[in-house]
Amino acid sequence: MKNAVPIQYLGFVIVSTLFLFVLSACGQWMIQPISAPPLTDNPSDTPENRASTSTRENLTRQQQTRSEKQSNRREKQEPASPPVLPPLPAVQTPAPLEPAPSRIQPSADYRIVGSFSTGEGSYVRSLFADELSVWVGTTEGVIQVSSLSGQATQTYTTQDGLMSPYIFTINKDPQGQYWFGTNNGGISRFDGNSFKTYLPSDGLADFWVYGVAFAADGATWIATWNGVSRFDGKHFKNFNTGDGLADRWVYAIAIDDDGALWFGTEGGVSRLSADGQWQTWVHQDGLGAPNKHRLSKSDNTGFGTQLGGGEDDYKHSHNLSVLDPTGNETYNENYVFSMAIDRAGNKWFGTWGGGVSRFDGSQWQNYTTEEGLSGNIVYAVTVDPHDAALWFGTNHGVSRFDGKTWTRFTAQNGLANENVYAVAVDSEGRIWLGEKGGVDVLTSRSQGESGRPH
Repeated sequence: MKNAVPIQYLGFVIVSTLFLFVLSACGQWMIQPISAPPLTDNPSDTPENRASTSTRENLTRQQQTRSEKQSNRREKQEPASPPVLPPLPAVQTPAPLEPAPSRIQPSADYRIVGSFSTGEGSYVRSLFADELSVWVGTTEGVIQVSSLSGQATQTYTTQDGLMSPYIFTINKDPQGQYWFGTNNGGISRFDGNSFKTYLPSDGLADFWVYGVAFAADGATWIATWNGVSRFDGKHFKNFNTGDGLADRWVYAIAIDDDGALWFGTEGGVSRLSADGQWQTWVHQDGLGAPNKHRLSKSDNTGFGTQLGGGEDDYKHSHNLSVLDPTGNETYNENYVFSMAIDRAGNKWFGTWGGGVSRFDGSQWQNYTTEEGLSGNIVYAVTVDPHDAALWFGTNHGVSRFDGKTWTRFTAQNGLANENVYAVAVDSEGRIWLGEKGGVDVLTSRSQGESGRPH
């Protein structure tokens, strides 16, 4: 018959089908698809539209009045590319972790065990890992991921109580509450059930919050674009350049074992001792490697730059470009993106173009790509709680430094994006990397997929 199928063809189809079924079963990844509610981005879902209580209605009217009277103050300038405000289109429910393509050879010591997407246009700007979860802060909300199963257990957006979906920083206080510093939404505290947001109307120094740390006396210290705030649970006390801060734009904060506070700013590093004494270090003191290649200074600092001259006359320039108009990298002297304190008490500062700087209390030592750092613009510094090694998220991948040896992991090794904005180490020993569009997860080759040693 003309329509009859040859028996040889049927046999080939059956064998092929069985082969694909077996291959699919063997290729299942350890991290299952994330089933948490998707992040949302409704352009009309603004803090003003959501302000149902009289307090928020009053705040909105105050903000509108202030804007009418002071049209030249605190004017937000949104970049043409990539857009960050208003929030980007809604992301899909994060996809399951997938292994890196086999055609890309990972580094000798580490390998990618998985990755997941947060949306093509989103950025992962912050990560925080505790005993049970990894909290992923994006430009569109927060994703809580189980560090044991790898599944997202929840997502949080403005619909859940955040004033802004753009998350700059995440930390956990001694009482187990989570704090989220946001873009133009103040700082929000989450007790596991609901959010409590603090704004300048409550005493906070600014709407833009980049760092949060917790002192032994119970105070919460908050780094903002207009100085730093100390919050005792009831009242705010703010500090700025008139008090001794190197610069009003503060991006990093940490507290050492002596109770001294360290601030990374756009104008250098400042220290506030436990007895209230201020001290500042700048490039001339040793902060940041020299500008050997004579790179130009970037007017768009990627995080926020004062464009006006007065105390309150400035614009927020906010995008993540670190290149000049010709496509070359830039160098901003004294600019500190990030910091961490290692087990020995050394302070590490990630700079714009000057690599990473180590300060032992008396001397500075700088590390750049010449020593083994992946890139000289350092967005993130994290200390591994398992082995005390340092991880650096840069504009050209991530680097690990154990005090003697550098290990690089870049886009050539399989990273989805070469700009690594955040780094966290989970309870299983896995390294989480925040990038544009998603997260990559690494483990050492001496460990299993869960991060535990074989």
